[in-house]
Formats: sequence, C-alpha cells, structure tokens
Amino acid sequence: MLSRVAEAIYWIGRNIERAENTARLIKVNSHLVLDAPKGVSPGWEPLIFITGLAEDFEKHGNQPTERNIVNYMIGDLKNASSISSSLRYARENCRTVREILPREAWEKLNEVYLFAKENIQSGLTKRGRDDYLDGIITGSQLINGLLASIMYRDEAWQFLRIGRNIERAEMTTRIVDVQSKDLLPDAEEMYESRSLESAQWISILKSLSAYSVYRRKSQVRVSRAPVLDLLFHDSEFPRAFAHCIMAVEESVGTLAHHGLPLKSLRALDRKRMNQNLEKIGQAALHTYIDDLQLGIIRFHKALEKQYFLPNVH
Repeated sequence: MLSRVAEAIYWIGRNIERAENTARLIKVNSHLVLDAPKGVSPGWEPLIFITGLAEDFEKHGNQPTERNIVNYMIGDLKNASSISSSLRYARENCRTVREILPREAWEKLNEVYLFAKENIQSGLTKRGRDDYLDGIITGSQLINGLLASIMYRDEAWQFLRIGRNIERAEMTTRIVDVQSKDLLPDAEEMYESRSLESAQWISILKSLSAYSVYRRKSQVRVSRAPVLDLLFHDSEFPRAFAHCIMAVEESVGTLAHHGLPLKSLRALDRKRMNQNLEKIGQAALHTYIDDLQLGIIRFHKALEKQYFLPNVH
C-alpha cells in the first residue's frame, strides 16, 4: 500500500472518531449544566482543555463563554479539531482514496458532512443543539458500522482501525483527566458530598457512553475507583483505554515491518498496567494520564516514521 494512502485512511479513522467524541462532550456538558445541583455551576471552559486547544482558543481572542466555546468546537474551521474541520478532513481524505474504500462509505461520509454544514446554525442554538449533535454521533456510528460490515480486512482496514482506536484511547484519557478535576469548579468545598462526586463521575461515564455498562458490571454506586478501573483496565468495553490499545496492537501486528510501532505500543500498555488506580490521588492520576498521552504521541511518531511519507499530514 502506498504511504499516502495508508496515511489518508489512518486520518479518516481518527477524524470521524474525533467528530463523534467532540459531539459527545458538548452534549453531555449541556445536560450537566441543566441537571447540576443548586449552587453548582459547571463551566464550559474545561471542554477546551479536554481537547488540548486552550492556547489556540485564547490566541484567537475568544472569551470562554458558552456560545464562543460551542461555536469553536462545532463550527470554527480555524480549529482543526472542531466537528466541521474533522468531517471536512475526513471527507477530503476519503475523496483521495475512493478507489480503496467502499463507495457506500464515501456516500455516508458525504451525507454526514453536508448535514453538519447545512445545519450548523441550528446546532449553535440551545434549542437545536441536541438534534444536531445526535445527527453527528449517529452519522459517525453509521459510517463506522458500515465500514465494519463490508470492508475487506486488508491493510486499509487495519490503518482505519488503528486511527479510530488510537483517537478513542486519547480522548478517553483527556476526558478523565479534565472532567475528574475541573468539571464542577464551583463545588470544591462540597467535593466530599456523595451526590456531587457521583454526578461528576456519572458525567464522565456518559461522555463515553459507559454509564449503562458500569451499572451492569458494578453493583455499587458510581464512584472514582471502579470508574477508573472500567475506563483504563477493562478489555471488553470498546471505549476503555485497554480495549483500544489491544485493538491497535492487533492491527499493527498484521502489518509488515511493524517492529518499531509495536514496541512503542507495548511500552505504552505496560505503563497502563503498572498503575494501581484503586487509591490514586488527583495529582498522581494527572501524571499517569500525562504519561499515557506521551506514549500515544510516541506511538504515532513511530507509526508515521515506519509507514507514512515524511512531513506530510
């Protein structure tokens, strides 16, 4: 497979997943704002930190209001990680490799892209936001389901799967890192309250569509330790870090000359496994997640060095 084709397919997987994850974050935060206990005011600014875009957001002179943040994350084309930008990049990459991917995938991706573009004004309003975000989430899932059901399991499929799962793993770490600390910034003095702690961790679970899985798996109230165990160590839940890394390792292992990226990936997984999360404090959790994120970056660079053209995005 040509390097440019492999890279384009990898970024299709990442950008479709990024669009869906961004939609999930905005939707869950919208609901948390409405459902927060009296006296607690969940903010919108943590969402900028989750996506690692605080510096870029401030550089453009934006104030951290709900409207500005939602617009930046949904429709701002200057933000390379916005829903609009992610779908545009995925569509452009798909257009260049249409001979590799199933025609139905191109048609569905184009449909979701046009939906996002044509309904963006509705998505920026409080009344229309939920329907817009649901359209993005459902559309992204339909694309992934379509590809999973009809795509030939060759190298193209493996690069797509690697991109989707490495993006999902990274977003899981970001959501836990920022939301576990900052999502309820006005509630610091009340943090010991069980209701507030539960609301915070329920929000994290819902961001990852993990709430119903948690209720089935854990016969205890929602709390820090079992949530962390599910999201980092559970190999059966598709959005858990462990499951994502296992899926990436499986796909990388099918590729020729996989020594360097596979070595990097296994080092990353050892970091994940070597941490006991049962009694980990917030500072230690932040350090642990930083190490995982750096490991993801190292894996991406190893993959890029082995399979992609130099200096090409």
